[in-house]
Amino acid sequence: MEIQNNPNKLIRVIFTPIIWITKFIGRNCPEFLMKIRYFVRFKKRLNLENPKTLNEKILYMSLRTDTTLWTRLADKYNVRGYVEECGLSDILVPLLGHWEKAEEIDFMQLPDSFVFKTVQGSGDIILVKDKSQIIKEEIRKQLEISVNTVYGDLEGGKHYMRIKPAIIAEELMKNDEVSEKYSTSIIDYKIWCFNGKAHYIWACCNRDHQGTDVMTYDLNWSALPEYSVFNEHYREGNVLPKPQNFERMVEVAEKLAKPFPVVRVDLYNLAGKIYFGEMTFTSLGGLMDFYTDDFQHLAGSLIDINYKG
Repeated sequence: MEIQNNPNKLIRVIFTPIIWITKFIGRNCPEFLMKIRYFVRFKKRLNLENPKTLNEKILYMSLRTDTTLWTRLADKYNVRGYVEECGLSDILVPLLGHWEKAEEIDFMQLPDSFVFKTVQGSGDIILVKDKSQIIKEEIRKQLEISVNTVYGDLEGGKHYMRIKPAIIAEELMKNDEVSEKYSTSIIDYKIWCFNGKAHYIWACCNRDHQGTDVMTYDLNWSALPEYSVFNEHYREGNVLPKPQNFERMVEVAEKLAKPFPVVRVDLYNLAGKIYFGEMTFTSLGGLMDFYTDDFQHLAGSLIDINYKG
């Protein structure tokens, strides 16, 4: 009898102990973990004593400042209250449900199309375009795994680790006619705000399983491809038209970003109607390698880590 090794099982045997060790360090010694991750990614030491770049200043604030408010606003459910407090309830995507456990979900109460998200997770969105075509128990299992996963411990993200896991359902947004000409997916406008002011927009479109098309713009909507490091995951996208009500998008982003030295405010714009996506404080865990050194230093120079909005 010939015995064959299961490659997936072998991979799990090899990497599971490494993952558990990393999680332990992330929960107990997040700064040590981040210094290791930074060195592995960039082949240089993380400068937390005199941070200069965008990554360094994000990590400094993540590790050495009070991130209590970050925890509230990184929570996809609790951030909705903050958006309302800022007088921007009109930009919230309609909420269809909020549950602590997947078994609590009543599919009968949901419309034909919607989106599932865990409040603490990233990249675990489930799009339901036709409820009649889904296998409900498979979705429950998938959501149960996600809702029981502590997010942030693999990267030392303390503000994520404090979020109480839960599940929400929101209305499924669909592309408008203009956006469909440029993107197969809804265009995501990620607005970088420093000291409460918008400076750059990172637009993501044509998302698929391999990655997304990206381009950076300034407030004049001039494309700045020279600031990006493109690869198979972050592909160079075509220049998009300036979105309708762009000036209003900037106003919205700055109102939400007012208290913070640095935050990325993610918005959608469908036929001029602005929708809130999320607020991100540690983009790619503070290890962004899709920006050039020039952009890293330029953005870092615009951030006052002692800023109080």
